Amino acid sequence: MIKIYKIIPLFTLFQIAFSHGVSQSTVKAMSNASLWDYIYFGAEHMVTGYDHILFLIGVLFFLTNYLDIFKFITAFTIAHCITLVFATFYGITANAFLIDAVIAFSVIYKGFENLDGFQKWFSKPAPNLIIMVFIFGLIHGFGLSTKLQEIAAINHINLSLSQILSFNIGVELGQVIVLLIVYPLLSMLRGSSFAKVSKVSNWGLVVAGVYLFIFQLNGYFTAGSHHHPEINDVKEVHEHHDNKESHKHSHGGEEHTH
Repeated sequence: MIKIYKIIPLFTLFQIAFSHGVSQSTVKAMSNASLWDYIYFGAEHMVTGYDHILFLIGVLFFLTNYLDIFKFITAFTIAHCITLVFATFYGITANAFLIDAVIAFSVIYKGFENLDGFQKWFSKPAPNLIIMVFIFGLIHGFGLSTKLQEIAAINHINLSLSQILSFNIGVELGQVIVLLIVYPLLSMLRGSSFAKVSKVSNWGLVVAGVYLFIFQLNGYFTAGSHHHPEINDVKEVHEHHDNKESHKHSHGGEEHTH
């Protein structure tokens, strides 16, 4: 057991060393995707979205009662569905780096709350957990919406309600997959040394959240763009292709070389 909880923080830090974004293949594939494809893309984004996964780990960490799990996951699900669907449908967006920074803060918050930080540092109980999970769920959903809108803009797609809902269904399926993996693993950690496991793991969440928070703010101040690097790369490819096509049309459909 000792070896396991020593490895967990290292594994977590290794995972967050890579920027969570949207792969080029996914962006390109969504230019001509079916509703089933949107479901797949939503599930893929949630399963590979370690910022979302880390927050869910924090939420589930001390929960053993299935009714409690249902209440908290339902609050999170309803919240991110609201912002994902409505923000995307009405074209409400924001800087992706800043939204992801707030999502990173949600990971810090949950690790800090799990460590009883409010009582130890401020001598008062933590805010109502379900309300906080709901609020952070709104932010997580807004982050998902921002990514989806970026991809749609790159591919010159006006997203329909059916496409948005399909992506949302995929996100929920991906969340179920994550829960089916994470909860049994957390259950395996419970035992005589759970207090030590809890302390190390939740400090791991705080450190991971701080790393992600700094990473996203650095991206915001250095990139100076609404888009993440992975999406920018694909956007440049699309713009180059569009310019090339425009150049060809302006010469009567013939491509000239110099």
